[in-house]
Amino acid sequence: MPRIEIVPSILSADVGRLAEQVKEAEAAGADRIQVDVMDGHFVPNLTFGPGVVEAVRRATKLPIEAHLMVDRPELFLEAFAKSGATLIEVQVEATSSLYRTVQTIKELGAKAGVAINPATPVEDLREILPYIDLVNVMTVEPGFGGQKFIGRSPEKIRRVRALSSEVEIEVDGGIDARTAPLVVAAGATVLVAGNSVYGYKGGVAAGIKAIREALD
Repeated sequence: MPRIEIVPSILSADVGRLAEQVKEAEAAGADRIQVDVMDGHFVPNLTFGPGVVEAVRRATKLPIEAHLMVDRPELFLEAFAKSGATLIEVQVEATSSLYRTVQTIKELGAKAGVAINPATPVEDLREILPYIDLVNVMTVEPGFGGQKFIGRSPEKIRRVRALSSEVEIEVDGGIDARTAPLVVAAGATVLVAGNSVYGYKGGVAAGIKAIREALD
């Protein structure tokens, strides 16, 4: 079994203590940090821009993934690559030129990922899979942290895994010590965790530890 990566999302962090919270996650064994980028159009929320990625980059040596939940993500790729993102994810629903967008990400020196919303068919991934490093199977409707995990998500993860034995499968939404074993058993290898890390009552390190222990 491949190592399961845990990726804290700063969407749930205390932004007033951003550098400290990122460093806590790194010290606790996080594998990378996720920055959720929302534009208030593709999703009904407005969050972070390239400047926040730069701030995270200054606080950690961990890889940083920028998940662009924005309309026309191709317009923002260069800015996020220059700010220090090592992996850039775009939503398959947000661009009419997905292949070109993925190729541009790679030309900018970053890894390329795509994310699919809960209602998006797995089949929409088939043609792009050979060109990407990661698929993010959203296990909630994107836009806000703290949502309830969609119970049928493991079945969808299995269908994505059936399309490719090589691509990294990330899951994002409602991941905690209870749901983590379900998605890993279905084929996920990367777990994004927000509230279950930054909102964990015992602190960041205890939150990451609880997820890892649930997987052992």
